[in-house]
Amino acid sequence: MGVRVRRAQESDRDLVVRLLDESFRDDPVSNWVFPGEEHRLARHAGLMGVFTDVTLAEGYIDLAEDGSAVALWMDMPDAPHDGAGDGGREGGGDQDDVPAQVRAAVDPDNERVEQIARWTTEIHPEGRAHVYLWMIGVAPGRQGEGLGTALMAPVLERCDREGLPAYLEASNPRSRALYERLGFVFTGTALDLPDGPSMWPMWREPQAG
Repeated sequence: MGVRVRRAQESDRDLVVRLLDESFRDDPVSNWVFPGEEHRLARHAGLMGVFTDVTLAEGYIDLAEDGSAVALWMDMPDAPHDGAGDGGREGGGDQDDVPAQVRAAVDPDNERVEQIARWTTEIHPEGRAHVYLWMIGVAPGRQGEGLGTALMAPVLERCDREGLPAYLEASNPRSRALYERLGFVFTGTALDLPDGPSMWPMWREPQAG
């Protein structure tokens, strides 16, 4: 299918946050981070706002022109670094504890906001430059149309041209199956959230044309 994709700008922030909120509100990991529908409705969009702001500042966001799908990307260096450059998932030092700052800004009484940031940082591969697909969201009424695949295609094509691997964490079995079709491989060690769902780190080597 033909999907027109453009690079999101600061003026698209509210659209991106709304789309991520709608796309991930019923995701297993979001349900674990914000247990209870009322709690999730009150706090989930705030966390999506932090993710959007960090990516606009340090990465790039691709958006379907009709507002149906969005992808948050980060170009990761070949060595670990401090601060929010890992999409707010980099722990940083004592003076720059990003997971704690995110928790304080989004939901101060909810330790799971901080925990998920720390755990995903711990499993994030280091030592080799790669492209990180932090989040990809498709509007609930548009899922199953191939929008996610179309949105990812330009970046994966760039990865293949430039010899760059790509990395992501799948948060549900359906998305994991999609990523496998696109060449991602489960790294072998899942992140099993306490009394909650699993996340699957996945790695994609650049592929020859």
